[in-house]
Order: sequence, then C-alpha cells, then structure tokens
Amino acid sequence: MSVISLVAGLGNPGHAYEMTRHNAGFWSLDALSRRWALSWRKESRFSAELAETRVGSQKVRFIRPTSFMNESGNSVASIADYFDIPPEQVLVMHDELDLLPGTVRVKRAGGHGGHNGLRDIFTKLGSRDFVRLRIGIGHPGHPDDVTDWVLSKPLKEELNMIDRGIDQALDHFEALISGNIEAVMKSLHTPAGKVT
Repeated sequence: MSVISLVAGLGNPGHAYEMTRHNAGFWSLDALSRRWALSWRKESRFSAELAETRVGSQKVRFIRPTSFMNESGNSVASIADYFDIPPEQVLVMHDELDLLPGTVRVKRAGGHGGHNGLRDIFTKLGSRDFVRLRIGIGHPGHPDDVTDWVLSKPLKEELNMIDRGIDQALDHFEALISGNIEAVMKSLHTPAGKVT
C-alpha cells in the first residue's frame, strides 16, 4: 500500500481548450484547488505549474503540465525524478472515453487505451505502475469521431455530471493519498444502494 506523493492532472493548455472534454484532468485540479486552497507557481524547468500542500501527514505535490497532452510525460517524469518519487506514488487524473459522464473510477497500472497523455507518461516515466483517476466523458460512438469529441465542449448536462463525478471522487481524496486505494475503488465502483 503506497501513499501518493505526486498528483498530475492532464489536459491541453490555452483558453481554446479550457472547456473541452480532454481537459477533465485539469478540471479535477481546479476542484482540488478550491478544496485545498492550492497556490500554483510556474516551473519552466518542469514544463508545468506546481503546487504543494499536506494531506493528513503526507506532503503532496500537484502538477498541471503546460505542454500539450501528448507531451504530458515530460512534466510527470521530470518532477518524479527530481523529487525521487517512484511511479507507484504517482496519481494521474485524466479523461476516460470508456466511462459515461459522471462515472469516475480508480485503477493501478493497465494499458493506455489510446490516451495520448498516458501513452507519453508510459514512455517518459518508464512504468505503467501508477494510479489513475479515470473521469468519464463518454464515447462518440465511432472511433473516427474520437478526436473531435475529446476536443469539443460537453453539453451543459454532461458537464454537470462530470463535475459531480469529480466531486464524488475528491470526497475520497484523503483516503486515496494515504494509499487506501482498494477502499476507494470499492466505494466508487459500487452502485449507490447496492449491498456488498
């Protein structure tokens, strides 16, 4: 059971991409900033914005890459290397096509599922053994439509569902940081009202 020392939210920089589905990882950082009053500073050497706080007894660093999604690995790997943070202590928050809006899941390791941000992190970090917070954005229905889908804005009702899913996940944030991943998975992955 590894604690989390580094939290990365994935997205594309710039106003044009701010409200697009691919930026759900950035939206999660925004929600965390509101809850934890995070103070961000630019760190050009890491191609990222960086914030730090204590979550319980654990010091946690938060990063928002300032490069585009397909180069996210540069920021994650350089900060992990600089602060000597092993992959299993890294949490990456990202959009997930295979989950409906409002659905949020936690997993460790696994494939990239075609997500270019994860693909680059695999390469640069040299490992898949990090934790992911997968934020459902839904699927357009056809593979040819995926690029336009992730780079477009969700409908208002979809955005509300995504925001609620993020808030639900962040209700478990302290447990996630402390390494109680299985407990968080059980809570998030169990339908409301279902007895297990």
